Amino acid sequence: MRYSSAPTARVRRACSRRSTSRCCFARCAGLGPGNRAVWRAGLSRGSPLRSPRPVPPCGRHLPRRGPQKEHVLDGEPLRRLADGAGTWVAVAFLPEDVRLASGPAAGRRLFLDRTLALADRQYFTALATYRHALGQRNAALRAGRLDLARAFDPPLARAGARVVAGRLAWVEQAQAGFRDELLALGEPRAAADLGYAGPAELADPEAWPAALDAAAARDQARAPPLWDRTATTLRLCLEGHGVREFGSTGQQRSAAIALKLLELETLRQAAGEAPALLLDDVFAELDQQRQERLATRLRRVGQAQVFITSPRADEMGPGMELPVWRVRGGGVSIED
Repeated sequence: MRYSSAPTARVRRACSRRSTSRCCFARCAGLGPGNRAVWRAGLSRGSPLRSPRPVPPCGRHLPRRGPQKEHVLDGEPLRRLADGAGTWVAVAFLPEDVRLASGPAAGRRLFLDRTLALADRQYFTALATYRHALGQRNAALRAGRLDLARAFDPPLARAGARVVAGRLAWVEQAQAGFRDELLALGEPRAAADLGYAGPAELADPEAWPAALDAAAARDQARAPPLWDRTATTLRLCLEGHGVREFGSTGQQRSAAIALKLLELETLRQAAGEAPALLLDDVFAELDQQRQERLATRLRRVGQAQVFITSPRADEMGPGMELPVWRVRGGGVSIED
């Protein structure tokens, strides 16, 4: 493979040092600025490429950084993105959110953490501290440094206990609301249950040392160690059976919508005002009875702004007398 001398001449005029022109030539030739190892290219006319060799970048021909993102709140720049969390909140139901009921436990745990982090800044701080301590502890275990890993046990216990306590408190408070929401969507109230699948005793920091000691042997043997005592989840049941394993498509969708409505209420109580509610194709895969019940429930959301999207007008649900915006050809028009 050979390169012509035309790009080489331009590179030589741009670079004052011959040693750096290799880097510039390789980058101008399209090998990409992100490569850690740049192919060394011959600079003379007709010189073939030699064997691969890492070449340090010269700094002259690296691509310039584009405009930087800036987060602003009420005209004032935010020092950290976390400082603006919870200022304006919207609860969104997307088609993939059905996996809150039908998918793996990690999705429900993420839902719970996100809801509580937005509603409670202390929970947000505890969760961030816990994840940082857990990451440092696991890194030490991967390096075979059990003594160093033990140094992270105290902050792990304090923050982890706060996380578990926050989750337990929310589940206890939300149980009745979960039953009411499913009743409003057509499921028998007595048959619905919301629970917490995990060791509740870890809400006490004093219980963590014993739990960490019990897992020490497994921590050393596992590669990589990914031990996480708060890796628990919500348990959703109907008639005593798990919604994920035994629920119908309509029941799983109703359970996921119920969780989103609980999220709306949780954030409303925390902020003193209702977040916006964004519902994308929420009536899909529901039978007519469930569609009617959901439409009735959405008309009782109070002061929250509600936005509903649907590919067809007949899928909007009965009785939803809302202003209609249509999207055609990349433009938005308001229907009279």
